[in-house]
Amino acid sequence: MDKQKIEFYRSLPCLVHHIPGRVRFRVQRLKDESAYAANLQHFLLAQPGINGVRVNRVAGSIAIDYHYPEYSLSEVVSNLTNIIKQAATTKSIPGKQRENPTLETGNWWSLRLPIFTTIVSWLSHVSGLLWLRPIALGSLAAVTLPIVKRASQSLWSDRKINIDCLDLLAVGLSYGQGKLVTPALVITLHELGDLIRDRTARSTETQTADLLDAIGHFAWVVREGKPIQIKSDEVQPGSTVIVYPGEQIPVDGEVLKGEATVDQQQLTGESMPIVATVGTVVYASTLVRSGQIYIRADRVGKHTRAAASLELLQNAPVHDTRMANYAAQLADKLILPSLGLASIVLAITKETARAASILTLDFVTGIRVSMPTAFLGALNHNTRHGILVRSGRTIEQLAEVDTIVFDKTGTLTQGQLTVVGIETIPGRMSTEQVLSFAAATEARIAHPVAEAISNYAQSQNLDIPRRQEWNYEVGLGIRATVESQEVLVGSDRFLTQEGISLECLEHRAFPLRHSCNLEQKSVSDQWLSLIYVACGGELQGVIQYADPLRLESRDLIQSLQASGREIHLLTGDNQHRAKIVAEELNIPLHQVHAQAFPEQKAAIVRELKLAGKTVAFVGDGLNDSVALAYADVSVSFANGSDIAREIADVVLMNNDLTSLMEALNISQETKKLIEQNTLLVVAPNLMALGLASTVGLNPLIATVVHNGSAIAAGLNSLRPLVKHQLEEQNY
Repeated sequence: MDKQKIEFYRSLPCLVHHIPGRVRFRVQRLKDESAYAANLQHFLLAQPGINGVRVNRVAGSIAIDYHYPEYSLSEVVSNLTNIIKQAATTKSIPGKQRENPTLETGNWWSLRLPIFTTIVSWLSHVSGLLWLRPIALGSLAAVTLPIVKRASQSLWSDRKINIDCLDLLAVGLSYGQGKLVTPALVITLHELGDLIRDRTARSTETQTADLLDAIGHFAWVVREGKPIQIKSDEVQPGSTVIVYPGEQIPVDGEVLKGEATVDQQQLTGESMPIVATVGTVVYASTLVRSGQIYIRADRVGKHTRAAASLELLQNAPVHDTRMANYAAQLADKLILPSLGLASIVLAITKETARAASILTLDFVTGIRVSMPTAFLGALNHNTRHGILVRSGRTIEQLAEVDTIVFDKTGTLTQGQLTVVGIETIPGRMSTEQVLSFAAATEARIAHPVAEAISNYAQSQNLDIPRRQEWNYEVGLGIRATVESQEVLVGSDRFLTQEGISLECLEHRAFPLRHSCNLEQKSVSDQWLSLIYVACGGELQGVIQYADPLRLESRDLIQSLQASGREIHLLTGDNQHRAKIVAEELNIPLHQVHAQAFPEQKAAIVRELKLAGKTVAFVGDGLNDSVALAYADVSVSFANGSDIAREIADVVLMNNDLTSLMEALNISQETKKLIEQNTLLVVAPNLMALGLASTVGLNPLIATVVHNGSAIAAGLNSLRPLVKHQLEEQNY
């Protein structure tokens, strides 16, 4: 089946719920394509009679408010169905897209005046043109003014001497000697270093999701026996709330009436939905896949579990996202010794040139330039490998990471149920017949298992027969008539309840005889879940499904453990499934944390940090957002939830876990590069300082050593970047 046909079938609307003035459809394609979702919304709003459109991509549904008083309900549904089909073939309407977080374009124009000052000062020195000197002096005074302000601020407000004070003294001594080129060049290099440092700063601040986006914008509340729609944050505790199929639950509370399949992945990360019956406690932000329930609102608005998670997120410790300023730290330690040494030498020798040389050799300029350049090169290197790293500070932290905590569902696993095998009963239906009858029975059923079966049947290009009458029993299965035969698809309990014998399956190990995914043959049998297919009063086969591991998960975990890093598994899923995944990946069971809600995930991350570990957390969902915020380094995927991407320090744009190892390796290379640069800067300046303090050193030579070491370190910072560019060109 070609791509256009697949897109067409996935764009077909399925009616979920309707009342006069409002109708809700499920459209499978909405889940995966944000551009299609935006186009569909624009297209519908452009139609006469449509007053409002709300797209819920998590549920794969769209709610339409309309005003067609002259048409019957069936005519309205038919008309809207045709409009949605038509939208699938229209040209995309460009809307406002979320901007990708990237490095901001630095204001390179800020270097104009320092560069101009350096050039004019040099020309006035070598050409002998006297009229250039006043221009050079004026421009040098202008570029020195910010240093004067910062030095004054440090002296009078902060009561401390900083590197700006040394710079100002060196410039002043050079002024006194009539030197203009040296201070102009020093200031230019300082400005360049500061500018590069600013370009490595994180360009966007962490943004938290609006509460209404987490729990839904509205709720249906029973008043005087009738459902009334109000804003979700206006629901009063104790109210009875109705939740229809395809809608998010807006409150925390206990089910009073009804039965529904509830998808809790948004909150807990667990891929398997639960069956909520009378007495079951359900939570805001989770999704009713099928069925209808009445809930007593126990906690509403900011008191819900989802809101508590967002509050934790907002109160998470906020670190300075600019890279650590090594130059400033080193400068603080060297300021007083340098100033004292220059004063002693000046007092003894009475030579201002020698004192200026000592102040010029401050060890800091080279670090100011080379270290930001190293980080900028690392950021660009990551970007070319499909890894978005938001700041130089993140690269620093990545190099120190010794503990990595992984979410399970959607991170180590694929996050989507997949058919991994079909076992048939000898002498009865073939594998293809079992699959086609099951797909026909499960057609357009809002359940992850049904979607997995339908998707796999489509991928096999099977002719799916038409389903006639059908009845879905929540939590058990579905009965349907297909080609005049009664077909049952569901749990073993469902088939036994309907009088279908399962004796032929006793003592069978269910080998993946008809495996549809060879890469998953190594998955433990315990991991597989089963759904049974009966036809004509007899069991015909069993479909095996699972949330399989990502293909790269096993190799990545092995590589990380080989590097000496500690691996933890943290999930909202149950202990049994978490244990199976841990065994598959050889993660020690004492490092597995299951059934964890968002606040518990954050607590575990905090405990690891308090134990002295540098923690990276890898997750992709809203339920991971708090843990992401509390980790030293947070990692998510391009196809993760919006809030996870916003919080993450590292975004794997290719949605490939292998990129994490690449990011760690790049950070280690950068750390080694910084150590090399420190040696390149400190060693020559230290030797020159010894000469300046003893036998004397011409300020021009001191400047050459000082600036030469800075340039050498800067070029060394660019070496890996050039190397990788050459490798890519050769490749």
